[in-house]
Amino acid sequence: MPPLIASDTDRSVARMLEGHDCPAILVDPEYRILATNEAYRDAFGDIPPDQDEALCYRVSHGYRVPCDQAGESCPLAAARESGRKERVLHVHLTPEGRQHVDVEMLPILDAEGRLRYFVELLKPVSIASAETSADQMVGRSPAFNEMLDLINLVAGHDTSVLLLGESGTGKELAARAIHAASPRSTRNLVTVECAGLTETLFESELFGHVRGAFTGATQNKPGLLEAAQGGTLFLDEIGDVPLGMQVKLLRLLETGTWRAVGSTALRSADFRLVCATHKDLPAMVEQGAFRRDLFYRINAFPIRLPALRERRADLPLLAHSILGKLARGRRVHLTESAVRRLQDEPFPGNIRELRNLLERALIFAHGNVIDHHVIARSLAGLATCSLPQTASPPGQTGSDTDAAANADRWTDLRTHEQEYLRALLSHCAGDKARAAEIAGISLRSLYRKLE
Repeated sequence: MPPLIASDTDRSVARMLEGHDCPAILVDPEYRILATNEAYRDAFGDIPPDQDEALCYRVSHGYRVPCDQAGESCPLAAARESGRKERVLHVHLTPEGRQHVDVEMLPILDAEGRLRYFVELLKPVSIASAETSADQMVGRSPAFNEMLDLINLVAGHDTSVLLLGESGTGKELAARAIHAASPRSTRNLVTVECAGLTETLFESELFGHVRGAFTGATQNKPGLLEAAQGGTLFLDEIGDVPLGMQVKLLRLLETGTWRAVGSTALRSADFRLVCATHKDLPAMVEQGAFRRDLFYRINAFPIRLPALRERRADLPLLAHSILGKLARGRRVHLTESAVRRLQDEPFPGNIRELRNLLERALIFAHGNVIDHHVIARSLAGLATCSLPQTASPPGQTGSDTDAAANADRWTDLRTHEQEYLRALLSHCAGDKARAAEIAGISLRSLYRKLE
């Protein structure tokens, strides 16, 4: 970029930017970008030569006013007020699109103690996407960014994390993000599904067992804890861990040691703990259903995942990301009317419910366009034919003509329902359990409706 700095002293300050490995810029108190380092130019490109355009909020966000006047937090304004380093998680414009960036703003004073410059360090956050992605957490709404900031802050530490939130909010993806950004990322992330496990089965799965420990134990079996050595142990739905097993889990966390079932050999544990639940653990503690000491042990750093209704601005990104994964190479267009229809829904099942809805939409869509009509039909689920309120099933009272008309409608409904279920079953490659889950019915009901 052209030289914007007047004195040799100021140029020496600008050269200091090259001492940072991450992208860095030099900014004056009026938001003008005065210099950049090579890492910044590689990641974000060159700064506009026009000084009126070379303002940090215009370059980074495309705003016409500073961030704090555009509804976001401004690290420069915060650092100017505090006189200390400030940081914030922002979404910045890059040549590849929008990207989450961890921003640090360092004020620089002159010899008289007057504020002269700011050095802004920009560290891209790779554990989530501000664009569409089939594998990462996706979003850029304020609620999502607040959650992501906490994940980014804690990921580099070994602190135990408790992920809280409604079912379907993406707690497993959050656990993966924590592991991916941690120093343990080269080792295993091991997930233990706590729901539905009896105390005996949970203990055997977690700690493993030796031959002869119980009937049927014909050989040694290493537990999931052994697979998590050096990595991350993710206890999903920890609120479902049986009370008796909670004591053993607490002992593991307090002492850092365990024994395989049936063994006397004491082993040392080395893992980072991440837990998740949709249950109200404090209420369970008061009811005696969850140990107080275990709750305090796992609740070192709680992170609440927002429900989908709290981040409606992310719904288009989420929908396109999910469709990109479900369509398996098929190019699908989601219309603006379809997005608006989706944004009107409460989605109590959150992202999981959205995924099931979009999988139905792919089946209902004629061609590669999903519009609001397809979304409406998908929301109706199996009720692919709507009946007048006065209609009644065959056999109920009414004139012969009405009864015959109603019988025809019910026959049509059953026919459409079976066509939908057969298409759904074909889409799921014959997996009846998966088809029933998408349709929102039990496996027994699926068998019955297909007869």
